[in-house]
Amino acid sequence: MDVSQYLEIFLDETNEHLQNLNTQILSLEQEPDNMDTINEIFRAAHSLKGMAGTMGYKRMQNLTHDMENVFSEVRNGNITVKANMIDILFQCLDALEEYNSNIRDSADEGTNDNEPLIKQLNEILNGGSAAKEEAAPAKERTDGSAPQQESDEVADEKWKDVKLGESEKLVLSEAVSQGKNVYGLTVTVQESCILKAARAFLVFKAVEESGEIVYSNPSTQDIEDEKFDLDFTLIVVTDDTLENILTAARAVSEIENVVGGVYTVKNVHASAETKESETETDSAPEPENSTETAPVKAESDNKPVAAETTAPANAGSSVQQAAPAASKNEKKQPAGKPVVNRTVRVDIEKLDTLMNLVSELIIAKNSLVSASTNTNTGNGANNEVNEQIEYLESVTTLLHESVMKVRMVPIESIVTKFPRMIRDISKKLDKKMELYMSGEETELDRTVVDEIGDPLMHLLRNSADHGLESNELRKERGKPEVGSIFLDAYQDGNNVVIEVRDDGNGIDTESVKNKAIERGVITEEQAANMSEKEIIGLLFNAGFSTAKTVSDISGRGVGLDVVKSKIEALSGEIEVKSKLGEGSTWIIRLPLTLAIIQALMVVVGDEKYAISLGSIQTLEDISPSDVQLVQNKEVIRLRGDVIPVIRLSEILDIKSDKDPNENLVVVIVKKGDRLAGLVVDELIGQQEIVIKSMGKYINKCKIISGATILGDGEVALILDTNSLI
Repeated sequence: MDVSQYLEIFLDETNEHLQNLNTQILSLEQEPDNMDTINEIFRAAHSLKGMAGTMGYKRMQNLTHDMENVFSEVRNGNITVKANMIDILFQCLDALEEYNSNIRDSADEGTNDNEPLIKQLNEILNGGSAAKEEAAPAKERTDGSAPQQESDEVADEKWKDVKLGESEKLVLSEAVSQGKNVYGLTVTVQESCILKAARAFLVFKAVEESGEIVYSNPSTQDIEDEKFDLDFTLIVVTDDTLENILTAARAVSEIENVVGGVYTVKNVHASAETKESETETDSAPEPENSTETAPVKAESDNKPVAAETTAPANAGSSVQQAAPAASKNEKKQPAGKPVVNRTVRVDIEKLDTLMNLVSELIIAKNSLVSASTNTNTGNGANNEVNEQIEYLESVTTLLHESVMKVRMVPIESIVTKFPRMIRDISKKLDKKMELYMSGEETELDRTVVDEIGDPLMHLLRNSADHGLESNELRKERGKPEVGSIFLDAYQDGNNVVIEVRDDGNGIDTESVKNKAIERGVITEEQAANMSEKEIIGLLFNAGFSTAKTVSDISGRGVGLDVVKSKIEALSGEIEVKSKLGEGSTWIIRLPLTLAIIQALMVVVGDEKYAISLGSIQTLEDISPSDVQLVQNKEVIRLRGDVIPVIRLSEILDIKSDKDPNENLVVVIVKKGDRLAGLVVDELIGQQEIVIKSMGKYINKCKIISGATILGDGEVALILDTNSLI
């Protein structure tokens, strides 16, 4: 059976589990005895194992199985968490990331068995248990969890009561005569499972890899049509053991319980015999391995776990006791732990299509506005049109806001990997450091979130390597030995601000200036006239680095120029504040969305242009006599500030229709704390516009960030004021 249709779901869920494991193992390093964390890691590893097994990725399944075994022993109290164990677990996560990356690229996990890692995990296991002779070997456990109490009482053994037809009895009798095993299974799906038929299909596939399903109740067709409650019964013929069949069935997520037992020929014919015979058969001795018919609790990533986590970790029957408790109370979960996931995964392409439809609706609204201003009908007709415009405007605004909310995702999805990265850098550089994060719930447009991860990673690595001093130097300066790096995010109007700061050395502007002169980036004369801010700006030049040695962390000069270009491509800006000896702050300002913006429409010559309202400070009416020359550049003095003047007609190479003696219409725009005055011929007014990408047509003109379609069908270019300042 083909499971490729579930590949995207598998990849998404695997990413979530790997992120969760990274976070939880970091927490475990700080609190080795926290049983909640240990249980959470065990469950995540168990879910990963089951998902990988279902999809047929055996290497990933084997590695996660051994990780699960280790944590089974940890939560049973047989193994204590140590530093070398944390390092090995992180290496395992890196290997799983590699498997996941290979699967995403080629749908194949690759050929690396990671035997050294598996060997190290088994060494931890072999050295950790104090009662190896009595305990079952870790590899032989059915689910890697705590050993279950042996029990002859099996709940929901519906496979014992099946009524087989003559043909089925004949097949089973023939199988027994050939020495094959016949097992009965009762599989119960979680009550919260939405796609019961899909889960049942995965159970069928898993079981059929080791045997043949002779009987199913309900029938396979009814199961496919989801015409069953929460459980179904199977009779299986196989050469494999019952334990392996149960393991395969339990590996499917959202399976509540799997119960199994050995069928004998007497069991098969019992349905046609008298009640006396049935009693006789039921009292027949159990097979040698009586524990195989004990109930098996299948854990799942979506199953409520309150009962399990509160049970004693070293209790032999903890899993068995947790099962009925969780089932009984699954509708009474604490707030924040809903049984059914309330989030929906949506393909980003579908959202883009929805966004385009909203865009067309706004264009239609603008067309209606344009038509209403040109109509020659009476006042009554005009009033009616205006009412419709107001209604349409209200609807489009609400629809726009709704779509924006759907597209918005917390930046938490990209920052969760950074604590692990800082930990690894700390060990590699032998520097003590801590990462403190706030505002992870701050939301950004999905397209922005997808692109901002690499720039943030560069800035954090830069703070760790260049910013923080060595442990000895920090002691000499009277600073705490452990350096601090902060990642803060917050919303500011229509922008999101992300700050990366540290309490390190700060930027040595003299060193930067000397390096720039040495590399021929600037001359000594230019350096003498540069402000501290301009000198810091040299760090964003391609290939520029102040590092004395090149390492695998930094020093090649390919970080900050990439950061700047990536952020500016997202219509954002980056600013640096630094104080020598105290630390640096890197401030990234990004727009909430890149699709629809409020803009000021202006005219230059005979062309119309749009300027984002987010970058506009004020509008000014300036007399030509107020324009002065400073170093051969035009400036104006406005409320104590000297602001450079940029004539758009010259920049855009358009002949201005404005009389030189008339007052200038100046749009004051800002970039960080820098201002500039854009001279335009005429103001049209504020308008909500849809940003359309220029694609390959204009890819070298940085001052144009896109285009929009106006109400009359005319195309107006959107100016990127950041590149003009």
